[in-house]
Amino acid sequence: MLLAGMPSAVGRARAYARWVLDTWQLSALTDTVELLVSELVTNAVTHTGVVDESVPEELLAGKVNPVYLSLSALPDTLLVEVWDVNSTPPLRRVASETDETGRGLLLVQTLSKEWGCEVLETGGKIVWCKCLIGEST
Repeated sequence: MLLAGMPSAVGRARAYARWVLDTWQLSALTDTVELLVSELVTNAVTHTGVVDESVPEELLAGKVNPVYLSLSALPDTLLVEVWDVNSTPPLRRVASETDETGRGLLLVQTLSKEWGCEVLETGGKIVWCKCLIGEST
């Protein structure tokens, strides 16, 4: 799914994930996958897109970087991949109790079977995570 790198992309990505999981009869994974998609797309938007929500979307048409979301059902695993134009790999950091950000990758690590990042020679990166199908993640 192609998304504009702006805050509204997160809600659209979550809705798309819900629809795909329902279509694939994998609704048991919906809550977990929605959270994973939210975190990965939020990171992509934050580091490559527009973070100023006060700018109307119609003024940004064609002026924001794309973010791509891919969901793939493998035999026993659901693969979530998010591509963005920034080639810098994400770094998991330790957030203090008062920090409002910095816990996203900890959530991804906790909720998924495994996760990682591939920096592409053609530019950008793919951050991915896997959830087991048929088991609690």
